[in-house]
Amino acid sequence: MSKLRAAPDEADDGYVPSARRIERERFRRTRARRATAVAALSTLVTAVVLYLVITGSPGWPRTRETFFSAEYAAKALPQVMEGLLLNLRLLVVCGAAVLVLGLLLAVARTLRGPVFFPLRALATAYTDFFRGLPLIICLLMVVFGVPALRLQGVTTDPVLLGGSALVLTYSAYVAEVFRAGIESVHPSQRAAARSLGLTGGQALRFVVLPQAVRRVVPPLLNDLVSLQKDTGLVSIAGAVDAVYAAQIIAGKDFNFTPYVVAGLVFVALTIPMTRCTDWVTARMDRRRAQGGLV
Repeated sequence: MSKLRAAPDEADDGYVPSARRIERERFRRTRARRATAVAALSTLVTAVVLYLVITGSPGWPRTRETFFSAEYAAKALPQVMEGLLLNLRLLVVCGAAVLVLGLLLAVARTLRGPVFFPLRALATAYTDFFRGLPLIICLLMVVFGVPALRLQGVTTDPVLLGGSALVLTYSAYVAEVFRAGIESVHPSQRAAARSLGLTGGQALRFVVLPQAVRRVVPPLLNDLVSLQKDTGLVSIAGAVDAVYAAQIIAGKDFNFTPYVVAGLVFVALTIPMTRCTDWVTARMDRRRAQGGLV
């Protein structure tokens, strides 16, 4: 038995690839190196051309002084970072509220039976209205319209009102994402759950929703990235976030470098979130291709 077991090992250790395979692997490595060199060269040429075009324009000296001043950038960065904390808090709180409200709206739109028609109609009207209403108009209506009503017990805090407007708008988009995930689950899954004795609500909770949520994770992360950028719009209500902090500094000396600093800060936050979204999407695609994801 030991000799029989040793034979395959010896055969594996003594494996010698054929000349054709060696040549094929060498060709692939050569082609990969050539592609990398061409991509690097084309990128370098493009960067040089853009640099020459921009710096050679007649208004470049004035633009560099107005938008890319190192002095104003160093002055604005601490205040922009301080205001960014408000944007991050809005992202966390509003993101959680959007997920919960969006899921509830999606479930309401997928309820079956004539008794749930009013609920389905209200959820449909909500999503249609706030998906069609521009976010900036929703912010203006909530931030300036709610205090004008002078309702007792209703806050006039611009941060809370601006966050509420973000939740109203983004929950409509997220609801459609969740609804698409729920409807992508094959009806046989629900039927199998019912045949095992689960009620309609239990089938939705334990069978349909887990599959639906896993399928829509990438688009949900994309919506989260968009929400992170749009938290800067609460500055129109007077909330001192990163954008408004940059506006205050720019308004003193009429130098717009603080806006560039605020924009770069948001980009620095967005890029890791975008790469995370790409990684999650690729991982789920690989699992789905291997049959590991229902």
